[in-house]
Amino acid sequence: MTNLLKTMEINLGPQHPSTHGVLRLVLELDGEVIKSCTPIVGYLHRGIEKMAESRSYLQYLPIVDRIDYLGGFFNSYAFCDCIEHIANVEVPEKAQYIRVLCMELNRIASHLLWLGTFMLDLGASSPLFYCFRDRERILHIFEELTGQRMMYNYFTFGGVRWNIPDAILDSISVFVADLPNCIKDYENIITNNPIFISRCKNKGVLSKKTALQYSITGPNLRASGVALDFRKSNPYLVYDKLNFDIAINSECDALARYKVRISELYSSLEIVRQCLDYIRQSNDEVINKTLKPVILNIPDGEYTSSVEAPRGLTSCTVKAGGKNPYRVKWRTGSYYAVQLLPELINNSEIADVMAIFGSLDVILPEVDK
Repeated sequence: MTNLLKTMEINLGPQHPSTHGVLRLVLELDGEVIKSCTPIVGYLHRGIEKMAESRSYLQYLPIVDRIDYLGGFFNSYAFCDCIEHIANVEVPEKAQYIRVLCMELNRIASHLLWLGTFMLDLGASSPLFYCFRDRERILHIFEELTGQRMMYNYFTFGGVRWNIPDAILDSISVFVADLPNCIKDYENIITNNPIFISRCKNKGVLSKKTALQYSITGPNLRASGVALDFRKSNPYLVYDKLNFDIAINSECDALARYKVRISELYSSLEIVRQCLDYIRQSNDEVINKTLKPVILNIPDGEYTSSVEAPRGLTSCTVKAGGKNPYRVKWRTGSYYAVQLLPELINNSEIADVMAIFGSLDVILPEVDK
């Protein structure tokens, strides 16, 4: 009771716009200083893992796009890869390059949305419109290719559903040529802005030891000085044939997490350029070698596929057998980032909560599943 008289408990969310979804943070405040933080999740739980048990593999495939609605291609790849390994289905090389092309464009679109909303969390509105302007060009490309702006359902077992027309390749080429100048504009506005630096530098410091203890992956881990990128350490698809740099920073704070994601925009553009060159020069029109478009019965087996998604490592484990999956389990980066919040924001001021939380790039549908 003595402690309660000294401190005040408040709820941040679940309706707060800067919680990136329906997240509730129960904060104990001593004046402006946070003494404890309890994240409460589950408001968005949809039972996506359980859904798999009552659906065929093909019926479940469109649902996985919704786990991370900003990175649907990564979820689709992870699930398809599991089924392809269990059923021993070969993916043509051209289809692999198309998958990488789509995923890296998806990564750029995800990082652009993160950057715009992160700056809005800090009170800057102009970067939001610039980032959404450029992200919109990617969504137009995806809409032309897949018919959808967000839930694509373009990857399928054995490859992709159809080839990329030359007109779409031309649109991608123009976008790839334009975006570096746009990123430079972002940096001119943001990177050396004294207000931005004061809000992010030495805020939410995540040491290498703590990041590893909490199983943090992706840009948040690389911003703590750990050069772990599954595209390099455990290459999948054709990443071992592509040249790109791992974005890494050892400053460990919110500013470092911003810098890593800005660097990843450039590295993803480089990957997209290489994929474009291969697809244009390839004479192979085979994008799917499966004889049947619908796989009715998958042999008994279990496989885990991992993909380097925008918010960290996304892993899908499928235990197969019969017409429906027996079990499906998803491991997503955002869930681990939410667990990290008490470690990062305790003893910080309440004004720093959104700067620290926003720098982690959490998407709540990926947390609740």
